[in-house]
Amino acid sequence: MNIRESLSQHVQNAMQKAGIPAKYGAALAPSKKAGFGDYQANGAMAAAKAMKTNPRELAQQIVDQLDLDGIAEKIEIAGPGFINIHLSPAWLAQQTTEALSDSRLGFNKADKAQTVVVDYSSPNLAKEMHVGHLRSSIIGDALVRTLEFQGHKVIRQNHVGDWGTQFGMLIAELEDQLKDGDVAEFALKDLEGFYQQSKKHFDADEDFAQRSRDYVVKLQSGDERVLELWAQFKKVSLKHSKDIYEQLNVTLTEADVRGESAYNDDLPNVLKDLKALGLAVESEGAQVVFLEELADKEGNPSPVIIQKQGGGFLYATSDLAALRYRASLSADRVMYFIDARQSLHMNQVFTLARKAKFVPENISLEHHAFGTMMGSDGKPFKTRSGGTVKLAELLDEAVERAATLIAEKDPDLTEEERVEVATKVGIGAVKYADLSKTRTNDYIFNWDSMLSFEGNTAPYLQYAYTRIKSIFRKAGIDASDLNNSITLETEPEKALALKLLQLPEVLEQVAREAYPHVLCNYLFDVASLFMKFYEACPILKEGVKPATRDSRLAIAAATAKTVQLGLDLLGIETMEKM
Repeated sequence: MNIRESLSQHVQNAMQKAGIPAKYGAALAPSKKAGFGDYQANGAMAAAKAMKTNPRELAQQIVDQLDLDGIAEKIEIAGPGFINIHLSPAWLAQQTTEALSDSRLGFNKADKAQTVVVDYSSPNLAKEMHVGHLRSSIIGDALVRTLEFQGHKVIRQNHVGDWGTQFGMLIAELEDQLKDGDVAEFALKDLEGFYQQSKKHFDADEDFAQRSRDYVVKLQSGDERVLELWAQFKKVSLKHSKDIYEQLNVTLTEADVRGESAYNDDLPNVLKDLKALGLAVESEGAQVVFLEELADKEGNPSPVIIQKQGGGFLYATSDLAALRYRASLSADRVMYFIDARQSLHMNQVFTLARKAKFVPENISLEHHAFGTMMGSDGKPFKTRSGGTVKLAELLDEAVERAATLIAEKDPDLTEEERVEVATKVGIGAVKYADLSKTRTNDYIFNWDSMLSFEGNTAPYLQYAYTRIKSIFRKAGIDASDLNNSITLETEPEKALALKLLQLPEVLEQVAREAYPHVLCNYLFDVASLFMKFYEACPILKEGVKPATRDSRLAIAAATAKTVQLGLDLLGIETMEKM
């Protein structure tokens, strides 16, 4: 149940009964200050201003019509016309009990399921995945998980770079090595090294460079032998990406791969259609669309090159073809998780796709940009030698550092438990450190802060979960055996229960705005409120009444389920012991 949505509807009904036009909303939000209720409706002010009446008097008319019997224990008007709603502890207890009994914690699936196409990760198959692919992969995956949990149909699209001029160079290098008796898997075991070697060869040997250019033409024209070599390269590269996704606990599979090559045959059609519409015109030998909609300050239109002077197509062309294909999937939303440096490019593609009517107006086109992972020097994260940090090496280091930390904190874990905990803590720490930052911001990569067991980190939340599980082990009780009858006798119990019940509205905000940090902050608040509850409300101490103990155990169980579900939606795993 979404409390905020339900209360908003009640207040909205009361506003209409008070004669307020329907266009004025309840403006309901959780109260930010203690003593001002649990939720605050602020709609009376805007309505009163438009209706030229006293806001406090209008707020009183709303309250007179507001029927929250059994839901609120007190409704009061504060200041110039804020309506403060204090929820009934008995009602909150009932809602928490019902949520605990539901595998989805009371979260109903969307009334109108949408089809959402999500473009994320998208590594270049010519190189190994590096830290630059981390943010797109894990932010996109958190949104995909959340949307699917809500009941939407999600179509993952891993738009890998598997086409283009660099593949002529790489295929030429691969053929040379295969002539020497190597097999493709062995020759390509170090993708980064292979790429650097072929680039060096290309720059130093004009015959090789010309052969590489010839291979590009052969590849694009469908030469059987060259396509066979390209397929071997693609197979090995995708295996590398698959291993990274499994280690990262990202849900992308090979079935979700639809790379640039998938749109190759449609690129001439895109150009043909743009020319037929009078949008693409010749300029200095190239085919260009000039977008007046994105003109600069001097009024110069924004140029989008569709075909180069030599006949080659560009990223914009393949992105337009991809967008046209995605629109054909009956999509309601198309979401792109691509870094902020591509903002102009995506704006051009969206604007042109609309203008050419490749995409209907009813489809939401969304570029969810993100900032850069920075080193301690405030510059983009690099190795000490200034090279690109391979993602596989970063994740391995995270697990190693976590293993050292876990060995110090709990030497009693078995070897099997230690491996499990180190993997989940290490990978979870890297992911959460990223997801907990506002997506659009750059952030500083710091091992010590991300692996800390204090503050808003994955280890803190994972530990909070295992701590609750240890309470049940100590009590010798299985959470599933509880009767789930909850009573809220103290303020810490009520505060925690209210926060637990706010999960649906948090997830709806995450899905709507594509900001995973909102869920991270919520989970940290849940864990912090649980610690206050645990300190103030004894559970297993001698003298605690059985009914009170069972109620508090049920609250603890609801907290554990909420933290586990929230972390799972972020793609972060929990463990029973830590």
